[in-house]
Amino acid sequence: MAAAPDDQRPGYSVRIRDMAASSRPRERLAEDGAEALSEAELLAIILRVGSGRGSAVELAQSLLSGRGLAGLEAASVAELCAHHGVGRAKAVQIKAALELGRRLQLEPVDSRPEIRSPADAAQFLAPRMAALPRETFQVVLLDGRHRVIDVSKIAEGRVNTVGASMADVFRDAVRRECPAVILAHNHPSGDPSPSNDDAKLTRTAAEAGKLLGVEVLDHVVIARGPTNPPNFVSLREHGMEW
Repeated sequence: MAAAPDDQRPGYSVRIRDMAASSRPRERLAEDGAEALSEAELLAIILRVGSGRGSAVELAQSLLSGRGLAGLEAASVAELCAHHGVGRAKAVQIKAALELGRRLQLEPVDSRPEIRSPADAAQFLAPRMAALPRETFQVVLLDGRHRVIDVSKIAEGRVNTVGASMADVFRDAVRRECPAVILAHNHPSGDPSPSNDDAKLTRTAAEAGKLLGVEVLDHVVIARGPTNPPNFVSLREHGMEW
C-alpha cells in the first residue's frame, strides 16, 4: 500500500485531559508554581483548548515557533486569528495576558508595601483578614528590604488544629528565595489575644526558619473589627522572643 503524502497523514497527539494529572499544565502550576512551566505550557493555560491538529500545548508551541513571546506581543488580533486553531476569543486572551505582563514590568518596584513595624504589617493585613468568617493562617513573603512579594494562604480553620506543617509554612518562601516572612492569622471572635498554641506555632516556625535561612519577623493576629486603625496583636510586640 502506498504511503499517504505527509500533509495527509493522520497526526498523533495526546489531549491534555488524557494526560496524567501531574503532567497537566494547570495542575503543575498549582503544585510547583508558574516558574516550573515552559512558555508553551503557560500559553496553553491561556488558550485552554487546542485545535483539530493537536492539544493546547501543541497549539502554543506552533504559535511561539519562529516568533517567541515578543512576536506574539507585536502581532495584532487579526494576525493571531490567521493562525490555524486561533479564533478571536483566543487571540484576545493572548493579547490581554501579554499586556498584563507588560504593565507589570512598568510598575515601579517600590510600589510594593514595605513592612517596617508591627503596625505596618497590621495595616497591610487588616483589609484582607479582618472580615474573614473563619480563622485563616497566612504567610507574608518579604524581600531583603522587607517589601511584600506575596501572601500565601497556608490553612483555614483554628490555627492549633489546621495541621499547618512547617513544609507548608515555608514552601513558597523557599521556592521564591525570600529572606524573611511574617506569620499572620485572624480571630473572627474580635479578640486578638494570642493563645498558647499561637506562641507554640510561632516558636516552631522560627526554629524551622533558622534552618532554612528564612527569618520569621513576627506573628500578627488580626481580629474582626476596624481596619483603620486595625484591631491586632503582634507577638513580637507582645514580648515574645525567638
